[in-house]
Amino acid sequence: MTPEEEFAEALRLRRKAAGLSLGGLSRLVNYSKSYLSRVENGSRTAGPALARECDTALHAEGELLGLLPDRTAAPERPRRSGQRRGGPVPGARARRAAPDGTDGTGGAGVAGASAASVASGGTAGSASGPAAGPGPAGSAGALAALGTFGAEFDQLIRRGDARHLLGDMYEAGRLYLAAYRAAEGDDLARAYAIVRCARRWSDPGQVDRDLIARIDDCLRTLAGREDLPAVELRLRLTAHRAKKLTMGVGDDTAVPGAEPGTSVDRARGALRELRGRLPGITAETHCEVLTECRWALYDFAPAGELLALSTELRDVATRSRSMYFIGEALVALAIDQLRVGRVTAADATVRRHREHAAHRHSTLARWQQGTLDALMNLWQGEFTAAEEWILGESRTIAEAMEENLSVPADTLSQTCLGQAYWLRHEQGRMADLFGSPLMTGVRRRDYFPVWRAGLALALCETGRHEQAADQVLAFAADTGGFTGFPPNGWALPTAAVLAQACAELAARDVRVEEWLPYVPPLRALLDAHPGDLVLAGWPTVLLGPAARFSGLLALVAGEPETALGHLRRAVRPAQHSPAQMARLRLDEARARSSSRSPAVRAKAGDLARTALTTAEELGMAAVARDCREFLRVSPVRP
Repeated sequence: MTPEEEFAEALRLRRKAAGLSLGGLSRLVNYSKSYLSRVENGSRTAGPALARECDTALHAEGELLGLLPDRTAAPERPRRSGQRRGGPVPGARARRAAPDGTDGTGGAGVAGASAASVASGGTAGSASGPAAGPGPAGSAGALAALGTFGAEFDQLIRRGDARHLLGDMYEAGRLYLAAYRAAEGDDLARAYAIVRCARRWSDPGQVDRDLIARIDDCLRTLAGREDLPAVELRLRLTAHRAKKLTMGVGDDTAVPGAEPGTSVDRARGALRELRGRLPGITAETHCEVLTECRWALYDFAPAGELLALSTELRDVATRSRSMYFIGEALVALAIDQLRVGRVTAADATVRRHREHAAHRHSTLARWQQGTLDALMNLWQGEFTAAEEWILGESRTIAEAMEENLSVPADTLSQTCLGQAYWLRHEQGRMADLFGSPLMTGVRRRDYFPVWRAGLALALCETGRHEQAADQVLAFAADTGGFTGFPPNGWALPTAAVLAQACAELAARDVRVEEWLPYVPPLRALLDAHPGDLVLAGWPTVLLGPAARFSGLLALVAGEPETALGHLRRAVRPAQHSPAQMARLRLDEARARSSSRSPAVRAKAGDLARTALTTAEELGMAAVARDCREFLRVSPVRP
């Protein structure tokens, strides 16, 4: 592909991702529609002035200007009278560079990853071009001339970065693998290409064994090398390997001998080495190791520890101006702020991500933002707004992207399903789920522990209590009585949903003696997180305070006073969620009604009536029904 063809492809991708027609772009850049069409189909060569205008209009951060060939551009079509001036700049070539030498997109001029570039002073992850900023890179032309694979490799990586940034992960992966094959014999370049491959999302719950094998091959070729490019690539590959291995959530999907828990030491080791080598490490490597190691630790480290990593990632990514890592950092930071109960701070982070998504002009970024907004709407009890997204545009985008193979087939659909499930749970309309194709999705994904728990709760909420008890008992049998869960991550929402299912079964006295012996491990897991909010997915929905679910299980175990202590602790993290407060008040009313103290029992009715009012206002039909039933049968009267 010639530089002109690459520019035309990048412009077309950027324009379509922004939802602009040729006419729409024409109005923004003051070039005619026909002229832009000829540029996109390769019959006209763009010059720096057009590239700069398109970079600005499409928020491409200098990417398009950086794709122009190293020569004075051909004369551009004159602008119409009254339009802004700004003719071609002879020799204009360089991308806008970040302080670390990256190109501001999360990509980099990757001729620097070749052996020849190392000899000339370049580093993996540094920017190419004569105006590459303070990063230690030489001239792109010099590197291309010296490197065996520089020009072809660099172009394939650039094209892959453009596809990845716009959400087309499969095509990005294909281009990265092409770069990997083109660089045969160049260990650094091949390792760089595999780092890029590893950024692609994996199917949820599955380990990409082919990718792990390629990472291992690259690590073997770099073993023992102490030159900085090799060290940085080895760090990045180690971090990716640790993260990818944690994708296996059960014996059927984990890699034998490399189960998720074994990655914790590798991730912590990579973080220690990173810190020991700072400040000599580039910002791109710094960001990459933080990003991947944080995810590798997600199921095993406390949320507060991860919040420190995501805060550091946000700061480094902001300084580097990498669009890719800024997006990764904002999502990670919002997740960790939510998990530690800092909902107001998370809301501010979500707003910043909205600005970022608008600048990226990516369908995937728009979907991520809509998902974050829906999560916050569900938490705040704004179910109508949430439903419009969850059952409307979210599903449309997910189906289109998965049909076009832009992302792994199950990545988006699981999030859509999780939000639809929780929406129906909050509305008390779980029966609607059973009457729709969504239920097939729940059953098909029961290799994920949280979906096994979700099926049990759905059965309870639709009156199928015997089947729900069967599900809980089978789940316990398969997991050593719920003792095989990690201490964080997916284990917390799984335990929280099981706690609700057990509370439903106990309220109807369904086979309590059979499943009650399996409650203590769930209690121990939840009790270890008294101040946390339980987040399902990455992210999908906030289920509520861990203390609330501890309270439910304490009540199931016949300990109403202990339950009340947990429920009181749950109020603080839930205070800005009217839906959660309605549930907490009903839970507290039930716990009080079981107390031996008349003074404690006396307040149960008032709490249930307050919960009923809120539930009716929000449209929480099941909670409202349970409040009425409680007030009907409770001995407590006003």
